[in-house]
Order: sequence, then C-alpha cells, then structure tokens
Amino acid sequence: MAKIVVDAGHGGRDSGAVFQGRQEKDDTLRLALAVGEILERNGQEVVFTRTEDVYQTPSRKAAIGNEENADFFVSLHRNSSPVPNQYNGVETLVYDNNGIKSEMAENINSELEQVGFRNIGVKERPGLAVLRRTRMPAVLVEAGFINSDVDNRIFDENFDAIAQGIANGVLQAIHENNRAQEIEGSFPENGEAEEIVVYRVQTGAFTQPQNAEALLYQLQQQGFPVYTIWEDGYYKVVVGEFGKLDNAVKMENVLRRYGYNTFVTS
Repeated sequence: MAKIVVDAGHGGRDSGAVFQGRQEKDDTLRLALAVGEILERNGQEVVFTRTEDVYQTPSRKAAIGNEENADFFVSLHRNSSPVPNQYNGVETLVYDNNGIKSEMAENINSELEQVGFRNIGVKERPGLAVLRRTRMPAVLVEAGFINSDVDNRIFDENFDAIAQGIANGVLQAIHENNRAQEIEGSFPENGEAEEIVVYRVQTGAFTQPQNAEALLYQLQQQGFPVYTIWEDGYYKVVVGEFGKLDNAVKMENVLRRYGYNTFVTS
C-alpha cells in the first residue's frame, strides 16, 4: 500500500483557467475525488489537498504532501491555450523526466490516450511548486484543454473512464516500483537470489474463458487491478500483486465488502 496525495488544482478565489463559464477548479475537484475513491478501493491510502472549493497556494499544496510523508503526489489540472480550440490533448508534467514519476506520467498519458485524448507527451516543468517543493515523486496531469471543444466533450462523455485511467496509471507505477524493490532486495551479499513471494487475491476459477472474461470486465468496471491467468486447467481471475501479505489481505477485505468470494494465493 502507498500513501498518495491527490491534489485538485486551484480552488477558492483561484479559479484556474475559465472558458465559457466553465472553471478549471470545478473540473479538477470532481476529478480528484473520483480518482481518490478508485485508489482507495484498490487498497491505497489517499490524502486530498482539498475536498471543497477552498484556496491554497501551490506551496501549501506541496507542504501537505511533505507533512503527510506521502509516497506519491498527483496534481490534477486542465490545460488552456491562448486561443480557443487552438490545441487539444493530454500531457503530464514532471520536475525532471526520470525515475518512477516519469513512468507514472507515461502510464497516465497512455491510459488517457486510450480514452480518446491526443497524447502530447511528458514535459519537464521544474519551476512548478507542486513538482519542485514536494519531497516525493510528483506528477501534474493536464487532463485536456478546457478551451477545446474536443477535449471538453471527451472529458464530459468519458469522465468515469478518465478517472479510472489516471488511477490505473498511478497503480501501475506503484506495482512496478514495488516489484523493482522486491527484486533489488532479493540478492543478498553472497549473490544468491532469494525466492520472491508475490501474493494475489483470487476471485474465481473457470473452465470456460467467457465466464472468466465476464468477471474480469465486472471487476474492471469497479476499478480493481484485475487480470486472468491460465493455471492448473482453469482460467483464474486475480486482483493485484503484493509483496506483503498484509496488503493482499487488505485488498481481499475490500473485495469481500463488494460481495466477492476470495482467497489469497502466492
């Protein structure tokens, strides 16, 4: 489990970009709450910089992440261009383009490209306070241009998929980071590799692939990091990969609250 600060950009007297009465601060708050809910359902600890329409300086937003000793910081924004409908697309900003934050940024852009946005890349912005002042890996997602009719249509018609895509990009990076740490820690001083134990939560096993696919789709719609494996003559539906048993048990408890029959495998 990771602690993730989810920041709704702007707020209060700082409306952010405005287009035809539409305010960036409203879009970002709605999106932040949705992304945070999905991350929590997936067993992560979420801290919001704001849950209502209040003003915070960018430095204060960064300070919240530092005070919480968070593992990751995700700031959500909408882009804007000098002329309406001049540009469209999604981009994610980082302090510098390396490390786990860059992987997270690439993952998020890729996910949002699948939703329908044009992917205009990962950009370095070392001058932004929420990227410069945070002591943890941080990304700033520009979820389309608020003064682009194309992007606003995508944002409004695919809102749930956008929130899911951002959460997926974050979760993928967390899992990749956890996996890398497990592998790095698996080689003791004598150079012999220790066995790496990965825990998964199984929610079903089927002889017919279509039954597994139906459950896979249902869990995906609910925001779980689910996939199928072929093992022992069955199509098995499993959720997550965890290096610690406690984190797998937390995910199992979430799934059981949703009514799924589960057990932890390794």
